[in-house]
Amino acid sequence: MIDCENSVRRIALSGALPFPRGGGSARWRERLAGENALSLLLISLLACAAFLTPFVFRAADDNRLTSWRWVFADAQVAGLAALLACGIVLAYALRKIALPPRRAGAWLFVASFAAGTAFWSEPEVIVDTARYFAQAKYLALYGIGAFVAAWGSELPAWTDLPLMPFLYGLIFRVAGEDRIYIQAFTTLLFSGTVVLTYRIGRELWDETLGFYGAVLLLGMPYLLTQVPLMLVDVPAMFFITFAAFAAIKALKQGGARWIAAAAAALALALLSKYSAWLMLTVLIPVFLVYAREAPAAALRRASMIAGLAAALFGLLVLAKSDAMIEQIRLLWDYQRPGLGRWRESFVSIFLFQIHPFITAAAAYSLYAAIRRRDLRYAIIGWMLALALLGQIGRIRYLLVLFPMLALAAAYGLREIRNTEARTFAAGCAVTSSLVVALFAYLPFLHTASAANLQRAGAYLDGVDAQRVEVIALEQTRAGIHPAVAVPLLDLYTRKPLTYRADLTTFSPPAGFDTSPLRFTWESPPPRYYLAATSSPEPRTAVAVILGAPSQLLPQRVAQRLAQHCLSGEFVTSEGVYGYQTIVRIYQPASGPQQRCPQGGIE
Repeated sequence: MIDCENSVRRIALSGALPFPRGGGSARWRERLAGENALSLLLISLLACAAFLTPFVFRAADDNRLTSWRWVFADAQVAGLAALLACGIVLAYALRKIALPPRRAGAWLFVASFAAGTAFWSEPEVIVDTARYFAQAKYLALYGIGAFVAAWGSELPAWTDLPLMPFLYGLIFRVAGEDRIYIQAFTTLLFSGTVVLTYRIGRELWDETLGFYGAVLLLGMPYLLTQVPLMLVDVPAMFFITFAAFAAIKALKQGGARWIAAAAAALALALLSKYSAWLMLTVLIPVFLVYAREAPAAALRRASMIAGLAAALFGLLVLAKSDAMIEQIRLLWDYQRPGLGRWRESFVSIFLFQIHPFITAAAAYSLYAAIRRRDLRYAIIGWMLALALLGQIGRIRYLLVLFPMLALAAAYGLREIRNTEARTFAAGCAVTSSLVVALFAYLPFLHTASAANLQRAGAYLDGVDAQRVEVIALEQTRAGIHPAVAVPLLDLYTRKPLTYRADLTTFSPPAGFDTSPLRFTWESPPPRYYLAATSSPEPRTAVAVILGAPSQLLPQRVAQRLAQHCLSGEFVTSEGVYGYQTIVRIYQPASGPQQRCPQGGIE
């Protein structure tokens, strides 16, 4: 697209199309204003269509967490549409703001952090959290040395690299075992990614493109739901983005500080997640772009970065080579073929979970870059090409490339020469996505059965008990080991927990070796949950985690609860996930005849 007013003026000044005499210039201005109004109206209509079209075809969304067919099954669409209209009106009102503002980095950091905190009430809806919490708690209880010695042996590592459990454990050890510290940390990393996206765009092109790229990260509703979770995806996104930015600075201007920063960032990214290794090949086009300008200097700097990073990463490889070899074998034999079974469609990823404006602008950016013969575009297009050509159909694995996708979208939006229209389009993408994430995704996640653990944990903090015994019953709809719920409950309560493994027995279901929940059967509960239970403390509450509200208690569990009363029950369910966690809290009966109070059950 072109700026109509500037084009007309250039043509007129060249003599090819002179302005009419008299009041002609006023008529031209009116015409240009009308064309500007028409473009803004078109963007408004497209913004409405970007919500209504996916809503109508929501059955095509096969996302495993926030599918539109689940999220909007019972949603008040009229109210949501009204909020969407308000968001479009807000974007229209802000269209004349000069962007980027002064101190754009600080503005982006504060705005993105505020957006992230809006999701802190979300429960931990992905069971992988149990692994990271269990490892982090081990470090918090026994120290760094014990964690390093146990990782990969007593402390099952599954397919996890140690960086994030290590950092989470340090936070617990220093600040205390409270989820809010983890949420603050992951939100800081998200905000840091937003700022780094801005800085990458500024280094490669200009401040305006970088700013729009950073802002468009808020136009991805799924990403916002991942910010407060105790996982590795958002941190891995930060470390890969940091590695790309530091490498750009080091290869562009050199200096010991940037070379050291690039090496450290690369090592941290390598230690964050195995799937990050593929995406770190983005450093290849970074090197090639700057090698064209100064081949000898770029080669020397790249060699120093790679050598230092290899030395840092090599320490882990040498210390834990057996465990890492076993992990890589598991990734190849289990995780790689599993991607085909657990995949989500690109339609779901790029049209439902990411605002369609961003996807469309990113797609157009390829044409714009080819037309401009802009080799720097290869840096932001590399990871997108890997995902598309490699058919990586799992949005959690693609989270790390979202900053580059946002920059590609900003590159495409740059082709809109009309500043107001460009700002309005970006604003519609962001406000619409925030409406969907805050008023559709978040309420839906609050109804997930995972919220029962969250509410039960808060309830347990208020009961008069020295310790809480946890009894997990067999799941009725998912082939998952019930003990995985113990660390998930532990994340929400300050009460010490003991897992009663002696009261129940479970067997893996058929086909568990290809299940995405296989880790729950191969990662036994850590020793700190297996305290002696033959002589329970007198003031011991019992938390029973069921797979369904109607599930009957096994005889041995009923005997354990013979002198206990039901004091709390949490039965929320979204009705779509296979893994369900219904929680009942039992407390010792009171009174001279050990009777339950009125309202309780014996």
